[in-house]
Amino acid sequence: MLDRLKIMDERYEEINKLLSDPEIVCDVKKLTELSKEQRSLEKPVMLYREQMKLENSIPDLKEMKNSSDAEMAEMATLELEETTSRIAEIEEEVKILLLPKDPNDDKDVIVEIRGAAGGDEANIFAGDLFRMYSKYAESRGWKIEVLDAMPSEMGGYSQIQFKVSGEMVYSYLKYESGAHRVQRVPATEAQGRIHTSTSTVLVMPEAADIDFELDMAEIRVDTFCSSGPGGQGVNTTYSAVRVTHIPSGMYVACQIHRSQHENKATALALLKTRMYDQMMQEKEEKDGATRQSLIGRGDRSEKIRTYNYPQNRVTDHRIGFTINRLDAVIDGKLDLVIEQLINEDQKRKLSSGESIKL
Repeated sequence: MLDRLKIMDERYEEINKLLSDPEIVCDVKKLTELSKEQRSLEKPVMLYREQMKLENSIPDLKEMKNSSDAEMAEMATLELEETTSRIAEIEEEVKILLLPKDPNDDKDVIVEIRGAAGGDEANIFAGDLFRMYSKYAESRGWKIEVLDAMPSEMGGYSQIQFKVSGEMVYSYLKYESGAHRVQRVPATEAQGRIHTSTSTVLVMPEAADIDFELDMAEIRVDTFCSSGPGGQGVNTTYSAVRVTHIPSGMYVACQIHRSQHENKATALALLKTRMYDQMMQEKEEKDGATRQSLIGRGDRSEKIRTYNYPQNRVTDHRIGFTINRLDAVIDGKLDLVIEQLINEDQKRKLSSGESIKL
C-alpha cells in the first residue's frame, strides 16, 4: 500500500508542475482532466505525507522514552502512543480511499422522479420525494435547478426532472435510483385504509463535454406551444422544444422556460445525459457488470426502499436497514440512510470486492 501511495505522491507533484505549463493552461480539456485527477489524489497523498512524518518521528520518540528525565520520558511515551494510534487511523482511512472509484462520483446529477403505481397518490409521493431531495441538497450546500415538470392536478408531479450541482453529488445520490414505495392513508381515503403506492427515481451523472459530444447533424429540433401553468406565453408562442437523436430515436422535451433558446439548451443537456447514461449501461453489460434496471416499470416488487408512515419507518431493502425516523428522513435528513449504504458498500468492497448492486 505504501508503494502505491508513493507513486500517487509522485504523480501529484508531477500534476502540480503540469498545471503551471502554459500549453496545458491553454488546453481546456487537458486542464480539466488534470485538475480532476489532482483532486482525486489530494486526500490520500496528504494522509500519506502525514503518515511518513509521523513514522519518521518514532525513532526520536523511542529514544526520548528511555530518557533519564522522568517527565520527558512520560511525555514521549504519551506522544508515541498517540502517534501509533494516528498511524493506524490513517491506514484505515487510506484503505477506504484506495477502493476502486466510480469515475462519475464527482459529477453533478440530473434526477427524474415519476409517479408510478398508485395514481394520484403516487404523484403526490413523487412531490414528497422531490421536497426530500431539495431539503437534503440544501443541507449539503448543493444547488437544485428544475429542468422540466408535469404537475399533477391532485398535487405532486406525474414527472419532474431537476439538476443537482455541488461537491461529489453523484457519490451520494447514485444510491437513490430505483422504485420507492410509500405506505400511508391518502388524504382522499374516507375509511382510513392504508394504501401502497410507488414512485420511481432515476439518477444520472450529468454528461460533460469531455465525456462525449453530440453530433448536431444527428439531432432534430422541433418546437411546439407550451402547455399547463406558465402565464401569458402558454399556448401562444412556440417556446417549447423537443430534441431527437435521429439514429437512436431517443428524445427529450422541455417547456419550463419562457425562452425557446433556454428550452433548447436544457433539452440538449438532458438528451446528452440520457445518452451518456445509456453508454455507461452498455459498457457495463459488455464488461459483464450487473446493473439493475434503475427506472423499472414502477412495479411494487421492484422496490429499493419503503416509507411506512403509520410506523414512522423507512426500510432500505438492498441492505436490510430499517430506521424508525421517517419524519426526519422525508424532511431531508437522508444521510441517516445514505451513510448506511455507503458504509455497507465500502465494507463489501473491502471484504470481497463486491459492491451493492444498484
